[in-house]
Amino acid sequence: MKIEIWSDIACPWCYIGKRRFETALEGFAHKDDVDVEWRSFQLDPTLPDQYDGTETEYLSQAKGMPADQVRQMFDHVTQQAAGEGLNYDFDSIVVANSFTAHRFLHLAKTHGVMSEAKEALLSGHFEHGRNIGDVDYLAEVGQTLGIDTDETRRILASDEYSAEVKSDIAEARALGANGVPFFVIDRKYGISGAQPPEAFTQALDTAWDESHKLTVLAGGPGESGAAAGAAAEGSSDSYPDGAVCGPDGCS
Repeated sequence: MKIEIWSDIACPWCYIGKRRFETALEGFAHKDDVDVEWRSFQLDPTLPDQYDGTETEYLSQAKGMPADQVRQMFDHVTQQAAGEGLNYDFDSIVVANSFTAHRFLHLAKTHGVMSEAKEALLSGHFEHGRNIGDVDYLAEVGQTLGIDTDETRRILASDEYSAEVKSDIAEARALGANGVPFFVIDRKYGISGAQPPEAFTQALDTAWDESHKLTVLAGGPGESGAAAGAAAEGSSDSYPDGAVCGPDGCS
């Protein structure tokens, strides 16, 4: 089973949604058969590399909301985050464009540590006041994950992985994602938002059951067992005219 997750590093609900999804996945009986892939998304691609102001000031200006209302929203999100074991500190957040950080995540993917990098950047941004637009910080994160700092600096000094980030964003739009986090299971089921773990559990169970149902390609509802298997394999000569044996005998 493949699960793609579109999210932005600068999205507070994305970190909460990540934790809730992980809670559900940990209790999923088939978790070892699940492949999770992180995909890029930007809530505000117009942000400068670094905004000269606080998170409160940024949202107040960008959304036209009174500062008191923004702070009330932060209080609510902080409480929700705490419920997932996260310690948000909105006063220390460095407001920065996330595009470079998304390019770094694609670099981390080539080293097999994209999930670890995603966790580090989300924690750094929301819990520790680190600047996700700063190449020095990204190189530091990369080093802790085994990525050579010179490689990180060289990649981020170029436009490498820009196309991948833009492609992720375009694909999210094509799938109808207008916000994040956005979870897609086997390109069949979509889950929008930081839903409770129970919602993710239900989605995982449903998707797994659907993907492991047998589709009978020949024979009616009364046929079963060997006949259905033979039909699926194209062995029609073994049971001419759809003949089948069941618990009550053979037709």
